Amino acid sequence: MNARFDYFGNENGAKFIKRIGNAGQLVNESTLPLLTQEMVKLRASQINGCGFCTDMHAKDAAHAGETQLRLNLVAVWREATVFTEAERAALALAEEGTRLADASHGVSDDTWAQVEKHYDGDQIAALISLIALINAYNRMNVIVRQPAGSYQPGQW
Repeated sequence: MNARFDYFGNENGAKFIKRIGNAGQLVNESTLPLLTQEMVKLRASQINGCGFCTDMHAKDAAHAGETQLRLNLVAVWREATVFTEAERAALALAEEGTRLADASHGVSDDTWAQVEKHYDGDQIAALISLIALINAYNRMNVIVRQPAGSYQPGQW
């Protein structure tokens, strides 16, 4: 299976990827825990049906020390007992921020209150930025049908 279009091989596509990658450095350098970042990216990617990003972030999380049990349960985090309250707040924000078109309220006040309870201002900025970025990456990869399965941790 091949992608419809080599977005990374196109000059303009490569420039865009580089620029949003640079924006992502702010999140990477934040105090938002790395495994929380990977779980948020994984959950948004699952919702958006992005196989490439789901593959990437599951592998990156495992490489960073995440357990297989928690990776298996990200899709059903509400019913799982293995996530902290802070992680649950981040996952709720990721879901509601990804599913904006599915609800008239956007991000609920309850979710926002939980996020504010567990994260400081810089971490909240990182979470919002991370959710925006992963949704952008998901859309690019879904549009071109980027195949999943061959990603290796640290490849990008």
